Amino acid sequence: MITISLCMIVKDEENVLERCLSSVARLVDEIIIVDTGSTDKTKQIAGKFTDKIFDFQWIDDFSAARNFAFDKAVMDYILWLDADDIIMQSDQEKFMALKKELTFETDVVMMHYNIGFDESERVTFSYFRERLVKRSNKFKWFEPVHECLQFGGNIIHADIGITHAKPEENINDRNLKIYERLLADGKELSARGTYYYARELKDHKRYEDAILMFTKFLDSGSGWVEDNIVACSELADCYQLTGNPQKALQSMFRGFWYDTPRGEMCCQIGTYFKEERKYRQAVFWFELVFRLEKPTISWGFHQEDYWGYIPALECCVCYDKLGEYEKAEFYNNLAESYKPGSDAVLQNKRYFENKRQSAIPKEL
Repeated sequence: MITISLCMIVKDEENVLERCLSSVARLVDEIIIVDTGSTDKTKQIAGKFTDKIFDFQWIDDFSAARNFAFDKAVMDYILWLDADDIIMQSDQEKFMALKKELTFETDVVMMHYNIGFDESERVTFSYFRERLVKRSNKFKWFEPVHECLQFGGNIIHADIGITHAKPEENINDRNLKIYERLLADGKELSARGTYYYARELKDHKRYEDAILMFTKFLDSGSGWVEDNIVACSELADCYQLTGNPQKALQSMFRGFWYDTPRGEMCCQIGTYFKEERKYRQAVFWFELVFRLEKPTISWGFHQEDYWGYIPALECCVCYDKLGEYEKAEFYNNLAESYKPGSDAVLQNKRYFENKRQSAIPKEL
């Protein structure tokens, strides 16, 4: 059976670190913690699980810290996590089964990163990430912020989820400041850096600046296809938020240049027309989702509800506005098949029942 080193970089993670390490400790053979300047009890908590705790002087570069952690590993494979990640019990069992079966022919194992959930804890937002890599390949991290591992070779996809369980908190400006210090120092951002800088600007409501950066990223022609598609959607949001709906719609359609339509983008276009009260056009885009082939293995962002539940609900609303109540009820029932017990579905059911009751002639 292969052996695994867990490599983590941390800073002031006393509220979440023990939860993370408790979920993974029995799955790995070595735990390496690299602390980048904690002032709380992070290192003491880490000490409950490992004596391999190293200090790293923070230099505004996440990749440098991760590469330092990887260099400390000695086992066959390296697993990386953030302190606010956990491996759920069901995924722990899958992970252990994979560990027993994995051969050295595998260079990289991609795993689901589950970052969005509904009220029933059902995964609504996920994407694949390179989680387990063969140490002897000496893969390196790059990019100072929103770092990414350069990898290749024999890649497999495992049905194992890493759950992002970060407590709700306000958006901080740490990453934005790193990007702006780089630019102030005359550094040129990579295509990936430009894309994520644009996203940081949008998150901080600097929409005009974000428009410039998203446009620069897309016009460079150097972006990864999945980033290109999301950038078109984000750019459309920025245009809508700055009162330019025509540019917003153009940006949505630009996303089709890079690949076949995605459920997320079709719903965004459908919502645009619904808000313009052009319900027939809106229905076209929502219904189109049900004719698309849903990706099964994609490294891009995947929001499950946009591939069934949301377009069904939206079709219900639009057909109701068009006076086509039978079709509206059909799509509400379809939405229920995706998410039984949904509050929105139940509310629609009561609405249609009241409509039927009000249509019954009252006795004289």
